[in-house]
Amino acid sequence: MVKSASLEGLRVLEGSRAVAEAVKLCRAQVISAYPITPQTHIVENLAEIVADGELKAEFVNVESEHSAASVVLGASATGARTYTSTSSQGMALMSEVLYNIAGLRLPVVLSCGNRALSAPLNIWNDQQDSIYVRDSGVIQLYAEDNQEAVDMHIQAYKIAEDHRVLLPLMVCIDGFLLTHTFEPVYLPTQGEVDAFLPAYQPLYYLTPQSPLTMGAFAEPDKYMESRYMIHQAMERAKGIIEEVAQEYGRIFGRYQGGLVEEYQVADADVVLMGMGSMVTTMKVAADEMREQGKKVGVLKLRAYRPFPAEAIRRALRPGVKVAVVEKAISLGGLGITTGDLCSAFYNQTYRPYIRGFIAGLGGRDISPTSLKQIVNRMEAEVEGGELEFIGLNRELLEEG
Repeated sequence: MVKSASLEGLRVLEGSRAVAEAVKLCRAQVISAYPITPQTHIVENLAEIVADGELKAEFVNVESEHSAASVVLGASATGARTYTSTSSQGMALMSEVLYNIAGLRLPVVLSCGNRALSAPLNIWNDQQDSIYVRDSGVIQLYAEDNQEAVDMHIQAYKIAEDHRVLLPLMVCIDGFLLTHTFEPVYLPTQGEVDAFLPAYQPLYYLTPQSPLTMGAFAEPDKYMESRYMIHQAMERAKGIIEEVAQEYGRIFGRYQGGLVEEYQVADADVVLMGMGSMVTTMKVAADEMREQGKKVGVLKLRAYRPFPAEAIRRALRPGVKVAVVEKAISLGGLGITTGDLCSAFYNQTYRPYIRGFIAGLGGRDISPTSLKQIVNRMEAEVEGGELEFIGLNRELLEEG
């Protein structure tokens, strides 16, 4: 939510252009990407910005997303501030290198224009692609709208480059719903961003003046410790995400929440939990249901990795019912975020009534009506297991 009363800096921009402008303000030095819908406009705009001399950076055209990630890995290893972006199958192809970037503790910032994975081929939005790499060691933040996408990218560099963290960070923005939607956004000035985000000062980097080895072979007596240290850095990142969000709010007048954002949660009987652009629809549905006398709240996951278990436990009071609405699924298992939430309450003195709902896969609409259906089922505690698909076309299923 934009809180500034001034119209200075307000522009109506496509989401992809807004993200490109944010990366420009962060003074990325090396940018590499391969076009794939729906993130293509981001890097197209950045290519134009660099070509026009508005940003002094190297823009590297490559032949695949694997190569794009490899370019920013190498550039970051030499101490440069880097950026890349992808979607869907491109994220899957990039995933091998993302594990390497995280393992090398390189603070690469990237965007995911969230899109369904094949097959069947689908170019519309869900969040399966970013969830696919949830275990890679990449921090994941999810934007509700284009203003938050701008603010998140500026915060992302400060979080990732913090010497207490030094991990890659991915800002996830729902494909088409945000990337191709024009919205009013406030863009800070270059001076304001420079004051908030100083030049990157790498702790370790490759240079002939001080040779070192990165990514060396790790025997069994060393590998486990390396993974432990990445896990500990993820845990530390929780505090840094909150710290940076609060600083950003003080300076720029916009604070959307650090790890989670609560909307009418304190007195809610049923809480809808989700991330990304569907949170706005959740808030609309919650308001409409409150007008009907139902106490419904919304808990937005702003950070998915690291998973904010402690913040969620603080937000949810005993006795509340939590409906986790997900745009991704672990086929043959539970809803992925649902499983994370259940784990957050393992061995706690109380556990809310939790159910997972799969919705919006492949761009299917998540409407206030479908969310009201979910709340009704939560209130009735309808039997049917811990996972339910919302909005299935039963006729299509019968056809087989």
